[in-house]
Amino acid sequence: MEMTYILLPLALVLSGFGLGCFVWALRNGQFEDLEGPRWRVVFEDEKDT
Repeated sequence: MEMTYILLPLALVLSGFGLGCFVWALRNGQFEDLEGPRWRVVFEDEKDT
């Protein structure tokens, strides 16, 4: 029973941290263009080096 007092708050804190990271990613536009990086690899423009 003592482990419940440790594990339950720990699970809530970790879940809150994960949710906070997800909300931060949504607000910063991390999920805006999911198709772009895939096609940029295929049709990579040659850069002048």
